[in-house]
Formats: sequence, structure tokens, C-alpha cells
Amino acid sequence: MYTSFFGLQALAFQATPDPRFLYMTPDVREALACLYYGIKVRKGFVVMTGEVGTGKTTLLKSVLRCFPKDRIFICYVFNPRLNPLDFLEFVLADFGISAPERTKSGMLLALSRWLIERYREHGLCVIMVDEAQNLSEELLEEIRLLTNLETSSEKLLQIVLSGQPELEEKLRVQSLRQLRQRIALWCRTRPLNVDETQDYITQRLRIAGSKEPVFSPEAVQLIHKYSKGIPRLINLICENSMINAVVEQIKPIPAPIVESVVADFELPGQPFLVSHTGALDSQEDRWSDTVHDDDDPVTNFAHLQKEQSK
Repeated sequence: MYTSFFGLQALAFQATPDPRFLYMTPDVREALACLYYGIKVRKGFVVMTGEVGTGKTTLLKSVLRCFPKDRIFICYVFNPRLNPLDFLEFVLADFGISAPERTKSGMLLALSRWLIERYREHGLCVIMVDEAQNLSEELLEEIRLLTNLETSSEKLLQIVLSGQPELEEKLRVQSLRQLRQRIALWCRTRPLNVDETQDYITQRLRIAGSKEPVFSPEAVQLIHKYSKGIPRLINLICENSMINAVVEQIKPIPAPIVESVVADFELPGQPFLVSHTGALDSQEDRWSDTVHDDDDPVTNFAHLQKEQSK
């Protein structure tokens, strides 16, 4: 393990989406604020799109930490290749709702009653669908109809669709125009530029406990070149470079080690070769009991990070 060699207390570049390592670019701040506002004020539909590996799942996990854990109820759909009945069954199970029978009418009635109870308790109920570009048109229409569950002034259920740019193309088709008209907020993630890549690497190493430079400037330049600024690929290159550096007993890590890693993974010709989707795990999430009740999710999230670092 490379942690002791580089003086770290934790793994800095794991593939799992960890909100502790969320790197705040202007686009990330905007997306976090968009997600937070859409959920908080019960906007109904929020859509987030971005290229593979640009941090969408990390943002989904991060925004949830901006709410008190006793006020928000989450259903996280990580595999959207479901038929409408299976989708409803999954939603009810994830919310912890018992349905009397496995029929659409029975499950919708149970969901509606449960949502009204949570609304009376001032709870926020959210369905988050990751990899939403894989949703069928039939299921997208069923999801749209769920937003009809509402009071005279507010939506009972908030829905966040997160997916790759193909989701934008899918939502432009004529048959889904009703759904598109209901999207209240839309945000996007993007790759990092070279300066942001440097800051991203530095921040993750600092959070993991680094007190000295780990990568040479030339190595960072190559990491950005071959990752195309995609955070997931940055993590992949950095972690494998650190492992190789331990074997070679070299630090800071020079450019040739990075070159050997990208050659092993064939990254020059296939910049989006590696794909991994993390799922939200509410049992493993560490929530803070001290959340500021204001409209600035970035402040809320920064406060949570500070509390966890104590």
C-alpha cells in the first residue's frame, strides 16, 4: 500500500464517489446549488448531465449531506433498466413502504399516502436516478406522471435525473416534450482544465494527509493530457502511478512513471476506457447533526467537511 510511503492517512484516489474529496470548481458550485435548491423548494424535476467520470454521483451524494438526515428520504435508483412495475416496486422498497399488493394502482396508492404523511412532517422525498440515459421512454413517462403527486401548491416528490449527454438527446424527442417542459432546473458537469487538475490532485492528497509534493509538475501535465481532465481517469492514473512509484522507490513521481501507467491502460487512444458507477449507500454515509438551515449548499457542505476533519 502506498499510504505509508507517501505519508498519507487515507487512500487519496479511490474510485468510489466520496463527498470528502469534492473539488469545488465554478461548475461544481453551480451544480450543487442547483440540486440543493431544486430539492429544498420542491421544484419537482431536476436534471444533471455530464460526460462519464466527471463527478455526477459524487455531487448526488454531496447534496444529500446538505440536508438534516431526519428530514430527507431518498430512493436511489442505480440501475434504470427496469419496467414501470419493477421501478415502482423498487421505489417503495427503498423508501421502506409496504404495499398491500403488487399492482400499479396498489403501489401508487401506498406511495401517495406515504408521501402525504412525510409532507405533513415537513419531510423532503427524493428519487434520484443515476445513469438516466438508459431509461426507456415508457419509464420516463411513468416517472413524469409521478410528479402529479402534489398538493395545491407544492410537489410531494422531487425527482433528480443524472446521466450522460445522451440523456439530453433523449429528452429532446417529440414524445417526451411533456417531461421536458416539467424540468425546472438543469445543470451540467464538465472536465477539468490543467490548472484545476493540479488543484484537484493537490486537494485530494492534502485531505488524505500529504505534507509534501507527490507528483512532479511534468507528471501533472501528463496526467491532465491523458485523462482529458476527467476526474475518474485522474484518480485511476494517480493511484496506479503511486503504486508504481512505491515499487520503484521514487518520489516525487516523475513523468516516466505516468507514461508507463497510461501505456498499460491504453489511455492515449481510449480516454473514456474506464467506467465505474458508484451507488449511494445510506448506511455508510456519515451524516453531521449540525447543518446550517440556509440556502447556500456550498456553505453547508464546507461546514460538514470541516466538522469531519476535526
